[in-house]
Amino acid sequence: MLQGLSLLFFACWSISSAKDSYISRALKLMSETPLIDGHNDLPWQLRIQFNNQLNKVDLNTLEKTHTNIPKIKMGRLGAQFWSAYVPCESQYKDAVRQTLEQIDVIHRMCQKYPDVFMFAKSSRDIIDAFAQNKTASLIGVEGGHSIDSSLGTLRTMYQLGVRYLTLTHSCNTPWADNWLVDTGSEPSEHNGLSPFGEQLIEEMNRIGMLIDLSHVPVSVMHEVLYISKAPVIFSHSSAFAVCPHKRNVPDEVLKRVNETGGIVMINFFNDYVSCSHTATVANVADHFDHIRKVAGVRIIGFGGDYDGVDRLPEGLEDVSKVPNLVAELLRRGWSEQEIKAALSENLLRVFKQVEGVSTTNTKDMQPFQNLQVQSKQAFYMALKCWLPAGSSKTHGTAVTGRYSNTWTKKALHPQNLIL
Repeated sequence: MLQGLSLLFFACWSISSAKDSYISRALKLMSETPLIDGHNDLPWQLRIQFNNQLNKVDLNTLEKTHTNIPKIKMGRLGAQFWSAYVPCESQYKDAVRQTLEQIDVIHRMCQKYPDVFMFAKSSRDIIDAFAQNKTASLIGVEGGHSIDSSLGTLRTMYQLGVRYLTLTHSCNTPWADNWLVDTGSEPSEHNGLSPFGEQLIEEMNRIGMLIDLSHVPVSVMHEVLYISKAPVIFSHSSAFAVCPHKRNVPDEVLKRVNETGGIVMINFFNDYVSCSHTATVANVADHFDHIRKVAGVRIIGFGGDYDGVDRLPEGLEDVSKVPNLVAELLRRGWSEQEIKAALSENLLRVFKQVEGVSTTNTKDMQPFQNLQVQSKQAFYMALKCWLPAGSSKTHGTAVTGRYSNTWTKKALHPQNLIL
C-alpha cells in the first residue's frame, strides 16, 4: 500500500517536474525572441466597453478582457498587431470614420502607456521595441469595407501607421468576396476579386502594406497568391485539414503560401481549432504540427484572436497563457530554432520582404488612381491610360505589362463593369 502510494507520488512529481521544465524553457526562449501575435481585438473592446474613452479605463487593472498589461507581461508579448476593426454594417455609411477612430485609439493607448507600448511601423521597430523591453504595437485594419473602395484612403491609413489590411471581414466589398461565400450562405459577386481588387493588391505591394487573407474565400486566396509580388499573411487562421471550418486554410493553399514565402498565424478560437465549443492547448498544437508537416515551419506564426472571440482553449484563456503553447510544442519535440521561427522570425522575414518589394516598386511606379469602370469601352480607355509605354492590347488578346490575362478577362465580366 505504502509502496504504491510512493510510486504514485513519484510519478506525479516526475510529470510536474517535466512540465515545469518545458515552461522554463519556453519562457527562456521567449526572453530571447519576441513573440509576435498577428491579431488582437483589444481596441474593439475599448470601443464597445468604454466608447474609446481611455480616461475611463486602466489597462493595469482591467479584468473584463483577455488582454491587459499584467497579462501582456506574463505572456511575454513582444509585438502585437492591434486590430482596427469596425462592423460590416458600417459599409457604405461611416466605415472610414469609425476605422480612423480605432486607429486613433491605438495611437492614444501607446501614448498613455509609453513604458509598456512602443508604436511600430516597420520590422526594425519590432526589434528595437524588444530591445527596450516594450511591446511593439502595430495596426492592422480588419476588413476592406474600411477603405470605402478608395486607394487614397488606403494610402492615408498607411501614413497613419496601418501595416496590414484584411481584404474582407464577413461581408463582400464592391471588389472582393468574403469567406462566407465558401459556406454557401452568401453569393459570390466577383468570382474572387474584381479588377479594382487586383489593382488594390498591386497598390498594397507598392506602398509596402501586408496583405492579410484571413476572412477571404479560397478563390481570393489563390488569386492573390498569383498576383502579389510580395508574400502574404493570414493574420488569424488555422488549418482546414485539422478543423474543416471555412475560415481555415486548406492544404493546397498552405503549400502555395510556402512557395511564395508567406505566413499563416494560427488562430486560437475554439470553433476554428477543434470545430466545437471546447478545445485544449494540445488541439492548437495539432494545427502547428499539421502545418509544419504539410508546408514547413517557415510559414507558421501566432495569431491568437484574443478579445475578438468568446471561446478559447483550456490553458490559453488569455494573453498570459501563450507560454503554455510554446511549452507544449517543446514537449512534442519542436526544436528551439523551429519555435523561434514561429515566434517571430517568420513574420519578420515576411515583413522585410514586403518592405523590400515596396522599395523597388516605389522607384518604378506612380501611385494608382481609382479606375471607375462604367462600361467595356470605358474600361479599355482607362486601362490604356495605365499601360506602360510600348504595351499593346486588343479586345481578344492578352494585355502585357502591369496587368495579367486573368485581370483582363475578369474585367470584361458584366458584374465587374461597374465598381
